Amino acid sequence: ARSLDKLYNFADCSGLHLIFAFNALRRNPNNSWNSSNALSLLKYGASKKYNISWELGNEPNNYRTLTGRAVNGTQLGKDYMQLKRLLQLIRTYSRANLYGPNIGRPRKNVVTLLDGFMKVAGNIVDAVTWQHYYLDGRVAKVTDFLKTRLLDTLSDQIRKIQKVSECCKGGELQVLQGAESEFDKCSVPDGWLNSLGMLASQGIDVVMRHSFFDHGHNHLVDQNFNPLPDYWISLLYKRLVGPRVLAVHVAGLQRKPRPGRVIRDKLRIYAHCTSYYNHNYVRGSITIYIINLHRSRKKIKLVGTLRDKLVHQYVLQPYGQEGLQSRSVQLNGQLLTMLDDGTLPNLKPRPLRPGRTLVIPPLTMSFYVVKNVNALPCRYR
Repeated sequence: ARSLDKLYNFADCSGLHLIFAFNALRRNPNNSWNSSNALSLLKYGASKKYNISWELGNEPNNYRTLTGRAVNGTQLGKDYMQLKRLLQLIRTYSRANLYGPNIGRPRKNVVTLLDGFMKVAGNIVDAVTWQHYYLDGRVAKVTDFLKTRLLDTLSDQIRKIQKVSECCKGGELQVLQGAESEFDKCSVPDGWLNSLGMLASQGIDVVMRHSFFDHGHNHLVDQNFNPLPDYWISLLYKRLVGPRVLAVHVAGLQRKPRPGRVIRDKLRIYAHCTSYYNHNYVRGSITIYIINLHRSRKKIKLVGTLRDKLVHQYVLQPYGQEGLQSRSVQLNGQLLTMLDDGTLPNLKPRPLRPGRTLVIPPLTMSFYVVKNVNALPCRYR
């Protein structure tokens, strides 16, 4: 109870919504889920009027390795049905959201598990959850994340999840991806930004990052709560990038991009409507974000209605001698650091005059807000 109090209070005062995952490894002799502990926790949460969404378990495809007892998709679906009945018994949570099954990387056996789960419980979960890994962090190298072939594996994983989920879930499909990604083993942040862009372009609604603090190599802040590179990327993304995805057309491509993929090159370009919640930009503005995996700078010219608009540039580069493995980031040449324990720095853009060529430095990530475009898809929510 005390742990839940602390966790909920942290989420609540941070303006976050808490999704709590029950322990699915408490099993009865017949391998069904033992929910007695969960019921006690639900009653306690209800007594405190905690607004929580729920999930059951973590990477069920690994249960045999962890406990020697496997849980197939059908059984897991029945376990979720049991949890749904528990939620309906308690007035506070009778309409709470339920997410799952939080599977791991969608290989053949995992897809089979998801298929069995969806046939039993697909109509009761509010969103399908899964986790993405580019590769095993124990063998990852920095240079791996400069290869488009690796970054493009995410697209295939998305399609596998969507194919199974769409066939078995009625209504609008909403998929949440828990990004327990291993690319941070090498402290290479381009994988995180590429994931955000590719997931959005292929219809994934929500991405959750694992984890915030001090877990393996995936955390966003260090042990002294100093932001790491992916924190700054996430912060800029939240401030500049809205949920509406726009198509990107680049002159000079030798072949047409496959559906859901933006560009088959080491220059990876994504575009969205600018975030509605950023009061510095009027509705109708466009945010373009670019990952340059080349070891040389690249130049881009905006054309059409974008050509004569003022552009705000935000270029992120590693700071210090460690290069791509640096734990510090500079924005437009200025080191990003907290002003004090509770104050973020002002993320200042560099204005570019209308018509100016965008120069993308090597091995960088850049955000460009094209102001006052009055783009029709971006005028409304």
